[in-house]
Amino acid sequence: NSISNKPLLIIFFTLFRFGLSGHSLQYFDTTVSVPGHGLPQFISVCYVDGIEITRYSSDVGRAVPVAPWMKKLEDPDYWKRNTQLYKGNKAGYKQGMKILMNSFNHTRGFHIGQRMFGCELRGDGSTRGYDQFGYDGKDHMVLDPERWVYYALVDQAQVTTQKWNSPEERAGERSKNYMENICIPWLRKYLVYGEEELERRVHPEVKVSDQNVNGVTKLHCQVYGFYPRDVDVKWEKNGIDVLSYEAKHVLPNSDGTYQIRVTVEVAAEDREGHSCHVDHASLEETLIVKWGKSHQRWERHRNQGGLNVVRILWFHRQRHGFTYYTEGLCWDKKSFSPFSVFIISR
Repeated sequence: NSISNKPLLIIFFTLFRFGLSGHSLQYFDTTVSVPGHGLPQFISVCYVDGIEITRYSSDVGRAVPVAPWMKKLEDPDYWKRNTQLYKGNKAGYKQGMKILMNSFNHTRGFHIGQRMFGCELRGDGSTRGYDQFGYDGKDHMVLDPERWVYYALVDQAQVTTQKWNSPEERAGERSKNYMENICIPWLRKYLVYGEEELERRVHPEVKVSDQNVNGVTKLHCQVYGFYPRDVDVKWEKNGIDVLSYEAKHVLPNSDGTYQIRVTVEVAAEDREGHSCHVDHASLEETLIVKWGKSHQRWERHRNQGGLNVVRILWFHRQRHGFTYYTEGLCWDKKSFSPFSVFIISR
């Protein structure tokens, strides 16, 4: 099946793009084979529209609110009920980790299992659910949200997917029921509680700059400090689109806003006429920043100075191996030494 050829991280970013015009409820669950290295044995973080709203970790032992507006919940048993749910999930993931390790013939050592699942309510009223798993930074298996069956992305996941898709288990049908009858209704509730925060509009700031690398001139358009997440950034030359050679990844800032950098390569003598175009819900019209002899131009000099910490709870491939991202810290799988991740946004 074609879906088995797609890297899990690519599917992850694709899902984010699908939800840009609507709203999303996402859960990121991480479990480790043995405690240590500064990581709790189990952690689950819940996001609405990319904003962290609740968190549970095994070292704390209870579900806690993160977004201030989550304190508006009228159900007094909400936190108690969710704490018990997360404790049950912890036990399930612990058993799942043993199964994963056995399938890879891993009898000991430090290993990480991750799951991302949730639902999206699109602007046209349609909905979508998703569920995907990773092991030690690699793709493992994923739910097909059209057919509601699980696909193995590695050979070691074949046995599990066959069992989950069997007439006895029908895990896909149960996932479909969860997405439609539990996830979406709760997303609607969270949207009501967090309406003031989720519906706010924060204007982007833009900087254009250049860089010469091995004789190649790169033009950068950095857009940052905007909310909501949905944004369209592109380069044009005299009214004609210039394709970016890099993937356009929107990254979160520590203050709840977002940033993105779009880069194009141009001939050293062909820089004139280039401009960066930004469309965002907070703007009444397209924001255009031209590249000129001044080399740099800033728009809306708000929040100058400082560094924005990037928080990513999924994994990302890098040249030196797999790196695990957790709440502003990267965990290098080879050394397990933490180091901060920063995106400079001056």
